[in-house]
Amino acid sequence: MSTHTQQVVQKLWNYCNILRDDGMSYGDYVEQLTYLLFLKMAYEREQLPQGLHSQSSHIPEDCNWKSLMERDGAELEEHYRKVLEKLGKADGMLGIIFRKALNKIQNPAHLRRLIVDLIDRETWTALETDVKGDAYEGLLQKNAEDTKSGAGQYFTPRPLIQAMVDVMRPAPGQRVVDPACGTGGFLLAAHDYIAKNYELDRDQRGFLRNDALRGWEIVDNTARLCVMNLFLHGIGSDEEGREPVHVKDSLLGHPGEYFDMALTNPPFGRKSSLSVVNEKGRSERENTTIVRDDFWASTSNKQLNFLQHVVSLLKPHGHAAIVVPDNVLFEGGAGETIRRKLLEVCDVHTLLRLPTGIFYAQGVKANVLFFDKKPASPTHWTERLWVYDLRTNQNFTLRTNPLTRAHLDDFVTRYHAENRHQRQENERFHSFSYDDLLKRDKLSLDLFWLRDESLEDADDLPTPGALAASIVEDLQAALEQFMAIAEDLNGGASNGGR
Repeated sequence: MSTHTQQVVQKLWNYCNILRDDGMSYGDYVEQLTYLLFLKMAYEREQLPQGLHSQSSHIPEDCNWKSLMERDGAELEEHYRKVLEKLGKADGMLGIIFRKALNKIQNPAHLRRLIVDLIDRETWTALETDVKGDAYEGLLQKNAEDTKSGAGQYFTPRPLIQAMVDVMRPAPGQRVVDPACGTGGFLLAAHDYIAKNYELDRDQRGFLRNDALRGWEIVDNTARLCVMNLFLHGIGSDEEGREPVHVKDSLLGHPGEYFDMALTNPPFGRKSSLSVVNEKGRSERENTTIVRDDFWASTSNKQLNFLQHVVSLLKPHGHAAIVVPDNVLFEGGAGETIRRKLLEVCDVHTLLRLPTGIFYAQGVKANVLFFDKKPASPTHWTERLWVYDLRTNQNFTLRTNPLTRAHLDDFVTRYHAENRHQRQENERFHSFSYDDLLKRDKLSLDLFWLRDESLEDADDLPTPGALAASIVEDLQAALEQFMAIAEDLNGGASNGGR
């Protein structure tokens, strides 16, 4: 992140400390910034000579930035509320950003200061795209680091995203999808990879900006952050039907379009559930088993459903990289059925075992599964699965020893994207034949071979801090499973009184 970008991020973030006195959370603050930044940049573009601004905002005059600047005090607060309400009914990108938008800034003086002294003093359209985009990414990361907000579950570590995109190598003309796009990290990384590694002509640039990237996000607040993130990076069209992000549950059905590449980190948590109100007026959560004709098995396990959904989205010869928790690799029943079909229908060629301590959601043990979808065949497509173990004897934490892109350099090199048939094994990179996999109980892909040094010698134990962090992760993971079981047993009654 450049010095200028850091200054912009710090300038925007420092003001949050003032608004927190009004009871606003980090997430609320980033949302309000999203609304106001969009309105300010849309107004700036409208002031440019005709033909110089390429993105139409369709903002009515009574809702534009000038209308906010002309008001103060209670009048400003009331007008801002009406602006958000009106724009939330719009179509396209505008409607996604302002959908269900509310004013969380209760002090009119603070709202006025945010508008006049902070946002209006910067000419945002004059800033380079990298500065605007990186500044917003910086805000999203700060929001993710605030554990109270829960925003971390929508934020995949950027070094991991970069490494995944570096080995996947998206190309001009390809369509890339993320069916659980969060704040848009994978879509942005794919865009930047293509823009930086290829000389694009005018048509290719237009396709990359308006048609190459598609995402689905079920949470309104996260979807708006994603769309704004893309917008600040110069991505997306406001034309109806060409929005880069759809706000809906992508698992509920196939969109009717197919993609060359899927890059995704679906939400963690074992069960899909739906909140309903029972006959007593209490809120309950019902497990939702996804039943689709294009799925191999019906299950309420979200990750298994997302894995099947990703396969359904790919064109023949399409490529996928998907983050999955350990249970997807070894769970029986539907899990075994899905793994067997995946090995048959796709070339499942690489598995990256991720270290713990790299996700904002605690207690997560995850992997990245890489595969290519293949045409129908009477025989299986997977011949050999290569597994890179970046977990055993590795210790990462979010603050004291965070994962960096350099930690993934060896994996990226040994992945050998230019020709996977020239791979070579080393201590952390082993391969397993299809026959080897078939011999495993429940066709488990939870493969490891390195000895855990912390278990070998009592004199060489991890530090107390590392042990404590590991225990906390395990306890949180166990608690999540117990909570899911409790909800199944009592129908979510524990939530009814809240």
